[in-house]
Amino acid sequence: WQALVQLWPSYFGYVVSFVVIGIMWANHHNLMKLVDRVDHAFLTLNLLLLLCVAFLPFPTAVLAQHLRNADERRVAVAFYCGFFSFTSVFYFLMWWHAAKNRRLIAHHVPDAAVRAITRAYAPGSFLYGLAALLAFVSVTLSLALVVGLAILYMLPRAGAHEAAKRAQD
Repeated sequence: WQALVQLWPSYFGYVVSFVVIGIMWANHHNLMKLVDRVDHAFLTLNLLLLLCVAFLPFPTAVLAQHLRNADERRVAVAFYCGFFSFTSVFYFLMWWHAAKNRRLIAHHVPDAAVRAITRAYAPGSFLYGLAALLAFVSVTLSLALVVGLAILYMLPRAGAHEAAKRAQD
């Protein structure tokens, strides 16, 4: 039992990563309700996003393995948060590609919803990058920022819910 308890960093990393993947899946699902058509660039960006999601177990394992070692945890947390920064770049680029000039967005989606979603996704890469840099100052604050961003991205986007509802009608 003691050995299982000592694996707490693995449990922590797994839970945070599972929640993040769940949030990404839910947001991706809702985003796809707003997209009316796709093109090659959109599919490529979506594939790169999937590459990041599939890679998530590796930074999670690095985080879990090095979180208890004071000499190694800063780099492990920075790597973990940096990974999320990289992932959010692809997420934003995928949305931006679809939303630019409403190129792939369904006609029923209000412009206000498109702008609200763009504003919500735009700062993600910067904030996750900030969390990565913050790891060298405070591991706790860095991880708190990642958890806070997970909570923020779990919340429904203003106008997006209504647009998604109209997509179902």
